[in-house]
Amino acid sequence: QVHLVESGGGLVQAGGSLRLSCAASGSAFTINSMGWYRQAPGKQRELVADIFSGGSTHYGDSVKGRFTISRDNAKNMAYLQMNSLKPEDTAVYYCNAGAVVFTTPVPKYGDYWGQGTQVTVSS
Repeated sequence: QVHLVESGGGLVQAGGSLRLSCAASGSAFTINSMGWYRQAPGKQRELVADIFSGGSTHYGDSVKGRFTISRDNAKNMAYLQMNSLKPEDTAVYYCNAGAVVFTTPVPKYGDYWGQGTQVTVSS
């Protein structure tokens, strides 16, 4: 199993910045991808950004140019720097990781989620 814990959410005024962090822990695992998703009330969960072990990144159209995802492979950490925040960025932000776990006889790939952190942007 891989356990993900997000931090860094909060309340910020429009135009401000926040930095989210995601820490992955567990035993005998290798992370392939890490990403951030968000879900606003009444809306589906959507991809914000993801980053693969080689460093390639993808961003949702609504955050391109404003958000930056990064990761520290040695520490199993992912970060999301959010700049020029808008009220429409208000949502619960979830960390996601695609990882291979080696605690079973056959390595098993799994998709893991954190508990989410609230980001609220006031106008």
